[in-house]
Amino acid sequence: MAERAKVCTDRVLPRELMRLQRTTRGPQGRTRAISPIGKTWMNGSTLRVRFIDGTTAKKNTARVQAGWWSQVANLKFDFNNAPNAEIRIKFDPNDGAWSYVGTDSRSIPVNEPTMNLGLLDGGTAAHEFGHAIGLAHEHQNPAGGIQWNEEVVIRELAGSPNFWDEATTRHNVLRKYQADQVNGTAFDPDSIMLYFFPASWTLNGIGTKANEVLSRLDREFIAGAKMYPKTGGVVSDAIELKANAARRTAAAIGKIGEEDLFTFTAATDGTYLIDTRGPTDVVMKLFGPDSETALIAEDDDSGVDTNARISSDLVAGKYWVQVRHYNRKTGMGNYTIKVRKS
Repeated sequence: MAERAKVCTDRVLPRELMRLQRTTRGPQGRTRAISPIGKTWMNGSTLRVRFIDGTTAKKNTARVQAGWWSQVANLKFDFNNAPNAEIRIKFDPNDGAWSYVGTDSRSIPVNEPTMNLGLLDGGTAAHEFGHAIGLAHEHQNPAGGIQWNEEVVIRELAGSPNFWDEATTRHNVLRKYQADQVNGTAFDPDSIMLYFFPASWTLNGIGTKANEVLSRLDREFIAGAKMYPKTGGVVSDAIELKANAARRTAAAIGKIGEEDLFTFTAATDGTYLIDTRGPTDVVMKLFGPDSETALIAEDDDSGVDTNARISSDLVAGKYWVQVRHYNRKTGMGNYTIKVRKS
């Protein structure tokens, strides 16, 4: 009997079906994101996990395979069953395997799951935890070059066990991301984020094999400069900034791949401006309130020259700012940073 294709739903928030991340051209023609939409968690975060149901054996499988990622990435998973955990898992066998992608889970009500592990064969749990930390399906890599036989794919996924309509199949299988919508490597046929599909699904008769463990490129990418490098530090080491301080705070990217972490408290609601100054080309992210895992905004070159600038309406609470060099492979340099309330 032929092996059936194993697929999962890459769940997204309704707004994303209507509005993809916008991009614009910055200095030297570089592409940069200007929308505050983001998928990755703050580097160095600890993500809490709650099991809504499931047997001890199933929970242990999820723990073990989540650990494949935390072994190489600057992220930790705390399986403490906190009511407001960032990742909330059900094991409903009638709902397949799926997960919201990265920080999208922050928008899901805390009484609802952000992941379902109705299938647990092979590396399914690791695949879904890959989504949970911000990874997309590898077959939707714009560099993949997969020649889909769309009629066959749509017909087969309309049947058991998926029962998908055409829109769902197009979103989860046939759609490819644009090159400027994703960070990524060249297409990786060994990635755990690439599911098995048969040769009959393609026009050139080339299918894929089942990948049950993290590939070399999976490990390199998740631990690399664009995702969760170990050089990024931890949240507890964040340097405190004072809003409306008389002087700017001096800082530096002193090592290749380094990420600086800052924190400040918004004492009252209002519009706050965070910006960098100096000769160093930096990228800045803002997280909060009272959560180092909730991304509010990200900016590259909105400040003076190639400096970063974020202006945002904030409620009272604690916030975190992450700063890195634009060129994470070779970049270093000095800069200053300041927080002001308008």
